Amino acid sequence: MGLQGATKFLMAASLAGAALAWWFKDEPPDPVRLQAEALEEPKQLRTRKPAFDARVNGVDYRIQPRYSYDLQGVIVSLHHSDAWWDYAHKEWGDHVNVMDLCVVWGENVRSGAYRRLSYHNTQWECHWSTGSSEAWQAFNGSEVSNNHIVTDDPALARTLKKLRIGDQVRLRGYLVDYTTMKNGAPAGKRVSSEVRDDSGPGACEVLYVDSLDLLTSANRRWRAAWWTALGLLAASVVAWFFLPMREGR
Repeated sequence: MGLQGATKFLMAASLAGAALAWWFKDEPPDPVRLQAEALEEPKQLRTRKPAFDARVNGVDYRIQPRYSYDLQGVIVSLHHSDAWWDYAHKEWGDHVNVMDLCVVWGENVRSGAYRRLSYHNTQWECHWSTGSSEAWQAFNGSEVSNNHIVTDDPALARTLKKLRIGDQVRLRGYLVDYTTMKNGAPAGKRVSSEVRDDSGPGACEVLYVDSLDLLTSANRRWRAAWWTALGLLAASVVAWFFLPMREGR
């Protein structure tokens, strides 16, 4: 096999490998790989913590804590608010909501029911669906929530953005309402849900995060394989354009 043949083989193999890794890199983990004790109902307590001001990317916010909140579960979908296609956060100047995390817990995870559904996030919402009525009935809509993640800590924001689908996490902080301020006047307000049984795409918790614990990280090998395959594919494509010229000499 000459250099051209080897390059063709590498291109095809890396493309196939990238496709396979892409399929499995966000696969929900098997419950036996998770910390079962960390899948209980979120803990929520009324707080008297006073409102406080925050400033992110030159925009001022007034944040009002309502409940202390301790959430543990598995990430099934997520959205970064600074994604290129997210026009709403940019238009509204909402930089304090760094991302959304759609999280499941409880019997949904222990039974494996959550693995039979599909999930995706839009700019503001998490949606879940399945073509199986049996899978839908086995899934508890009060054991899943979309969480608007709020922080004014740049280091914590960077750590949060490293989370991936399939990760088991513990998030502690406060359910909050927050108001965007412009020239000292309110310019828009977001209010947190405070119950888990208002299931649906618009019923979201607004969670100001104080601390993050990554309990288990799923699919690391598939993610590594994904990036490796992409690198090999790019290298083989570049080589393909150079090899004919070199071989002709």
